[in-house]
Amino acid sequence: MTAVAGGVRALARIVARQDGRGGTSLPVLDGEGPLALRRTRSSGAEARVVVVGAMSGPLGGDHFTVEADVEAGARLHVGSAAATIALPGQAKGEARYDVRLSVADGGELHWLPEQLISARGSDLHVTTRVDVGASGRLVLREEQVLGRVGEEPGRLSSRIRVGVAGRVVLDQELACGPGAPGGWDGPAGLGGCRAVGQLVVVRPEFADAPVAARVLGDHAAVLPLAGPAALVSAVAADALRLRGLLDEALEALDSLG
Repeated sequence: MTAVAGGVRALARIVARQDGRGGTSLPVLDGEGPLALRRTRSSGAEARVVVVGAMSGPLGGDHFTVEADVEAGARLHVGSAAATIALPGQAKGEARYDVRLSVADGGELHWLPEQLISARGSDLHVTTRVDVGASGRLVLREEQVLGRVGEEPGRLSSRIRVGVAGRVVLDQELACGPGAPGGWDGPAGLGGCRAVGQLVVVRPEFADAPVAARVLGDHAAVLPLAGPAALVSAVAADALRLRGLLDEALEALDSLG
């Protein structure tokens, strides 16, 4: 971790590797400052890691980076102990939270953190970049909540980019809150909802049997991507309802396999 005048710089890194005994080892599990990593009880061949927020943040001027590399044949599940809250802090300027993920051929990653909450006065830019091998598997969930209860949101911008076998299948950006382009909260945007989420599922079998586009209820949709992948987009009044929509969508996709 590095503390500078403009904020804190912190890096967390995970490497998952097949251990040769039917399980997954973690030769690299290293977190700094606000990004503490804890290995929890494994489930079968899958290693499990929890990201624990050891400090408040990200605050204004902070730059956090999380990297996870899943090697061939390894299986990794990453969650977080609690929601991440973007706060204004004392330093001026935008905070950044970067996520860099890679899944090799035959590897599998479940990236399922808790919600990101954009508190009033905060300014956070999140980028998520994922590279998946041709026979890799991925379940990635992102949930963003605009403001705490009864609170106006801060400014939140995010970009998620997913590539499979070197081909980009998703490149999506979202901006919300003060200073965001007009209409973000209107009928063509979030429609007054305060929770928004995405679920990206990559599975080799989707190449031969693409997911059919469909609507789930009034506030979620499943869309096939240009590759062995599917995207679920959802909005809801609050975090609890959003999680329910995304869980329902994942169950529906699981039933296809």
